[in-house]
Amino acid sequence: MNKFKKLVALILSVSLMGILFAGCGGETKTAEKASSSSAAAPVKEAKALTGGGSKIIYIITPSHSNPFFKTEADAAAAKAKELGYEVKTVSHDDDATKQAELFENAISDKAAAIICDNAGADATVAAVKKARAANIPTFLIDREINGSGIAISQIVANNYQGAKAIAEVFVEKMGEKGNYAELLGKESDTNAGVRSSAFHEVIDQYPDLKMVAQQTANWEQTEAYQKVETILQSHPDIKGIVCGNDTMAVGAVAAIKNAGLTGISVIGVDGSDEAAAAIKDGSMTGTALQQAALIAEMAVQQADKYLKDGTTGLEEKQLIDCIAITNKNVDKLKAFVYKE
Repeated sequence: MNKFKKLVALILSVSLMGILFAGCGGETKTAEKASSSSAAAPVKEAKALTGGGSKIIYIITPSHSNPFFKTEADAAAAKAKELGYEVKTVSHDDDATKQAELFENAISDKAAAIICDNAGADATVAAVKKARAANIPTFLIDREINGSGIAISQIVANNYQGAKAIAEVFVEKMGEKGNYAELLGKESDTNAGVRSSAFHEVIDQYPDLKMVAQQTANWEQTEAYQKVETILQSHPDIKGIVCGNDTMAVGAVAAIKNAGLTGISVIGVDGSDEAAAAIKDGSMTGTALQQAALIAEMAVQQADKYLKDGTTGLEEKQLIDCIAITNKNVDKLKAFVYKE
């Protein structure tokens, strides 16, 4: 009887192992299929895109009313013309639907390549994929998308490094204490989150620096002016304002001046001429220069090389360091170009 029980137990054990093995085997095959599929994708994407057939380079950016975007569009256009391309410069105005239409136009015009400062990290993925399916390579500048292996290059300023550098200047100017406010950029823009996180990585080390207000001003000067006007009314003892970009910083400076206040430290990120002027007259503490013209020119040069050689010879994601600008080196800055 005991032998019989042992035999039954052994049979059940073997059967159970077989079931479990079959289950694991099914998962392994699924995993292998997924792995095989993932492995195959890069090989397929490695095939060089040759362009739509024309000599047109589309340059798609946010509104040129912002000097940063105008600078990168102008720099990209100048470099493309220098290299023998026709140029179409258009703006999506941070509207993903309009951006999709502009990509459709580029496809219809059989563009050789697209240079794009995008209208949203998630919203842009489909547009870049569509251009890719039409054999048109996209080169992203300033803002990344949430995906790799779709665009050929993503060339962006090192927002994390730049924001940390200028935050350190802010802390020193504040004397490591005092109440401050923060103006955030567009939530859909990954740069807004990166810069804010970098600011706080530095500032939050100092317990006597206290953030009393945090508002989104969507990168806009007028909105920043209005938000700061309200913040100053609620917190008249405020000693500093950190801004996600220079356009908002300039709006903050205007609100401070209009309120008749002085001695409030304001920092931004971009390196605009307006910020440079404010730094020179003492109404702004500093900014982190994103080398907009350089990045735009790099994108066009990489597009030209890719179309000719089938590769840029570089990694897809490329970070370009920012430069902290203060009253000590502001004279070396003009039109987003820093010259030693």
